Amino acid sequence: MKIGFVGAGIMGRPMASHLQGGGHDLLLFEHRSPLPGELLDGGASKCATLRDLATGSDVVILMLPDTPDVESALFGPAGVAEGLRAGSTIIDMSSIDAIATRGFAERIRERGCDYVDAPVSGGEVGAKAASLTIMCGASAAAFERVLPLFRLMGKNITRVGEVGAGQVAKIANQMIVALNIEAVGEALLFAAKNGVDPAKVREALMGGFAASRVLEVHGERMIKRTFDPGFRIALHQKDLNLALNGARRLGMALPNTAMAQQLFSACVARGGEAWDHSAMVRALEALAAQEIGPGNK
Repeated sequence: MKIGFVGAGIMGRPMASHLQGGGHDLLLFEHRSPLPGELLDGGASKCATLRDLATGSDVVILMLPDTPDVESALFGPAGVAEGLRAGSTIIDMSSIDAIATRGFAERIRERGCDYVDAPVSGGEVGAKAASLTIMCGASAAAFERVLPLFRLMGKNITRVGEVGAGQVAKIANQMIVALNIEAVGEALLFAAKNGVDPAKVREALMGGFAASRVLEVHGERMIKRTFDPGFRIALHQKDLNLALNGARRLGMALPNTAMAQQLFSACVARGGEAWDHSAMVRALEALAAQEIGPGNK
């Protein structure tokens, strides 16, 4: 296939690389940052506009930060929608608002094209390893058509339902991840405050019912103080805002999600917008006057 890929950033770059490695021709558009040299060296073509990218593509994949970015890429001047050919498919792998997604899909279908929302989980590590979890909202036919592309980028691939369902699943995922980060941070901080080595506590917990990927990966980050972003706090805040705004529309309360959002906000107030989301623990450490880590007070 000829695949137009928009958003070759921290996660988009390895995802696009896997598609290229699978034998597909890539068309790229420079979005905010320079295009990866390795993709261009591998034969990818650079397009002057998103309209040109769409005209030359069978499938257009978007991997962008937020809802306005997706809307602009699709429907802005010289955007993707202007260049679509009937029968093309849009795959939005960004994490954005589910209601907006359904509206975008309707506008794309009016042009005789399919729309798939397919947000991902697994972070930079999963993107590089082609082991992402991919949550899809699409018609059954559209899902089957693009499934071979997903298999080049991920392992756990699920059609959750019709368009928009993938975004709902991703928001649920982000709620669970945020609350797990908070729980792991509190537990390891409790150990450190008690004078017990949090690394040993983590090791012990990894063999029990409290074991989780967050404890495994982010617990280690907290102990080793490695907060370079795999997934930035600012992006996780955006996802929790989608959850909280959605809850307001539904007339329901998400009390612990709101608390996690406040802890992220405390990190941002300290200049941590670009920290990895595991650095939520720094807000908890400030409250406890204690760092997780041997001998740190």
